[in-house]
Amino acid sequence: MIAIINYGVGNLFSLKSSLAYLGLNTVVTADPAVIEAADRIILPGVGAFADAKAKLEATGLVPLIKAEAESGKPLLGICLGMQMLFDQSLEYGSHEGLGLIHGTVSPITADLQTGLKVPHMGWNALHFTRPDDPLFRYIKEGDHVYYVHSFYAKDCAADTIATSEYGVTITGAVGKGKIYGTQFHPEKSGKVGLAILSAFAEL
Repeated sequence: MIAIINYGVGNLFSLKSSLAYLGLNTVVTADPAVIEAADRIILPGVGAFADAKAKLEATGLVPLIKAEAESGKPLLGICLGMQMLFDQSLEYGSHEGLGLIHGTVSPITADLQTGLKVPHMGWNALHFTRPDDPLFRYIKEGDHVYYVHSFYAKDCAADTIATSEYGVTITGAVGKGKIYGTQFHPEKSGKVGLAILSAFAEL
């Protein structure tokens, strides 16, 4: 069973629908017992980092999520959910993340020199920095995925497994043990995204 963490942030319906399409047993939950019983955990998220982190803290689930991830249970953070895996975010101030992956979430505009629009929104090719990672077993170099974001992870080269180019090198996906994050939305990325979710379900 895959537990999608419900903390009031994230497009839970499309994610659950994608997993259901794949025939995967999935539950949207904030119940600690259900999360503990799950085989895998997904942490979704859209919106502002500080607000989302506060809502996640309010559930009381943060210690459990960290403990489950550190025990080796597969965890996938999506978009803002990925950003919360890091040490900190500089989105309108400085905010502490979950500290499961080292790095800092920074504004794209601080590094963007080409006049490209922010938020970064649309389809971009994935370039593997760890091509043999099991998360990519069903996709290939150059496959396109869908992004919607204004902030991105930096100083995380050791755990970066894929990038995309948007006037700056965007950290597209990270992996540390069985802790994963995708800045893009697999549930909005068509067949490629479904293939990534399938691979996660097999970890």
